[in-house]
Parts: sequence; C-alpha cells; structure tokens
Amino acid sequence: MSKFWNSLVHSLTPYVPGEQPQLAGLVKLNTNENPYGPSAKVLDVLHAEVGDRLRLYPDPNARDLKRAIADFHGLAAEQVFVGNGSDEVLAHVFLALLKHEQPVLFPDISYSFYPVYCGLYDIDHVTVPLSDSYQIEVGDYLKAGRCGGIIFPNPNAPTGCLVALDEIERLLKAKPESVLVVDEAYIDFGGQTIPTAIPLIARYPNLLVVQTLSKSRALAGLRVGFALGHPDLIEALERVKNSFNSYPLDRLAIAGGAAAMADRGHFELTRLAIIASREALSRALENLGFEVLPSKANFIFARHPGKDGEGLALALRERGIIVRHFKLPRIDQFLRISVGTEEQCQALVAALAEILRAAAE
Repeated sequence: MSKFWNSLVHSLTPYVPGEQPQLAGLVKLNTNENPYGPSAKVLDVLHAEVGDRLRLYPDPNARDLKRAIADFHGLAAEQVFVGNGSDEVLAHVFLALLKHEQPVLFPDISYSFYPVYCGLYDIDHVTVPLSDSYQIEVGDYLKAGRCGGIIFPNPNAPTGCLVALDEIERLLKAKPESVLVVDEAYIDFGGQTIPTAIPLIARYPNLLVVQTLSKSRALAGLRVGFALGHPDLIEALERVKNSFNSYPLDRLAIAGGAAAMADRGHFELTRLAIIASREALSRALENLGFEVLPSKANFIFARHPGKDGEGLALALRERGIIVRHFKLPRIDQFLRISVGTEEQCQALVAALAEILRAAAE
C-alpha cells in the first residue's frame, strides 16, 4: 500500500498466474503449457527474423499474421484482431464490446481473469453458477434477462467441460442484442473434429471467438492471441488497441505466429497426441479412485473422495511434480493437471499411487 496509489489501484485484486518455478528437474503440470515444442518452421522463421530488421518497428496491423489466421479459418482478414496473448485481447474485449451499463454474465467457476477485468474497468457482473456436475447450462443465461454481454471459456477453465455448438447457437439466437464472447483457448483439444464456434460467425454478428497460440501451437512464450468476428466487432477492438498501444506484437511474434498457423501438419500431430494422452491419463486416475470431469482441454480436473486436494498437491510437490490447486468454493478439492508427455503422465500416476498407498497403510 502507498499513499501515492489512486483509489482504483487500492481497489484492484490482480490475477494470479500459475507458478513458474525456477527449480530444475520438476515435472511441471500446472500451467497448461504444450509438452511438445513449437513447429520447426516457426524456429526457422524466428532465426531468419533476428537481425538488422529488429531496429525497425513491426507492422502495427500485423497483416501477415492476420492473413495466416484468416486463411486457416476461412475468413477475411478484416474479421481478425490480434494482440499480445489472448489475455490482452480479452482486456480489449471487456473495454470495447461488453456494455458497462448492465452486468456482464460469466460462470461462477471460470477463468479468474474475468472478474479482474471487471474490477479494472468498473464493470458490474453477475456470475451464473455451473450445474452440480460442473457444466455451463445455457438455459440459466437465457433466464438472466438483459445484460451487458456474456463470456465463457469453451471448454471451460478450469473444469475442461465443453458446451455444444447447438447450445451456443441457441444463446446467440435468444440474445441478439448482446455480444457473446466464446473464449476458445483450449478448443483445439476438443476432438478429432474441432468443435469451434467459428462457423457461426457468418450468421451471428454478435459472436466473437477468442483463441491463442499458447496452447495448441506451443507458443506460450511468444504471446500471440486473436479474436474472430464480424468486422464491426473487430473495428471496435482496433480502436481500443490503437488508443492504447499501436505495436502490441513484435516482429518475432508476427513472423512466428504466421508460421505456426501455416504448419498444419505439426499442429495436427501434436494436438492429437495430447488428446490421446489426456484420455489415457483420465482412465489411469479413475483406476486410482479419482473422479475426473469429462475434459476437452489439454488438462484434466480431478478429485479423490478420500484425500484432501491441497494435501495431494503438496504431496506431489514433495515428489517434484507441480499441479494447480485452487482454494475456491466448490472446487477446493480438485486438482487441475496439465497433460504432459507420456513420461510425465506416468510419473504423475506413479506418484499418486504411492501417495494413496502410503495413506492406506
């Protein structure tokens, strides 16, 4: 606290990111990073970009990146907005598109940055409870009346549960006056066929889809996020961006992001490997007695009926394995476990089996 802070800073409760420990040899399964490296084509492009051109400002419109994203998703470049990670994109969304005269709706168990943005921008919000099985129920949003907009992750975080596309469309039809933001940070792990809401953009001008290259393209360290929607929505985001920072993406991020979008082979290979590992890990944990929610993300959300969640997280840490535990109502007994390599998943299962065996003796 400082007497030099203004009243806004005093009122903020900042977002707390997942721990980034500096200790060597840890099995790090706490921040949903991709266990496989980025495309070799990305690395080649980054090496080529490092040189004299770094003295020049990047393209403020990131046109090469926008074209690559638009080509991948079958859209026009004017339907694409890019930013410094999806968190920055979401920050602009809260400021530009979610109306401040009425409360914004999002789940009670969801991405914990949403209430932070509401505090930062003085936006009223109402949390809509997940069902007893931790699902987003569209019907609950339909009953909520007028609102300043709706946002939720799909799959939801930290539960990993997916809302079906027909349910998203039902919400879009019922609330044409409100912007619906579908935060698809983990959508690429939804299955063999990716259940993205992007095809609905052509029919619903109130839909904005937000994605990231941090997860399925293994570029968490490069910071590239984007939004897709009607050009009117994109223009609003551009107006906010250019009133804040004209150069949010550097030359490396633009070049690397474009190369990642172009390498479809690496994308498919790694995302399908993660899906297969997720299913195997879910079965292994269920065999140990865990309740595992049906995840369509690159993580699973699980609890054990006979062991305290925080205690399990601490016991794993003592064995050099880090997972995420949230001290929050309704989910304080769950662990969120990122899907790692096959070897990392085996180490986790072996450690949990040892912990449970020791507790039973």
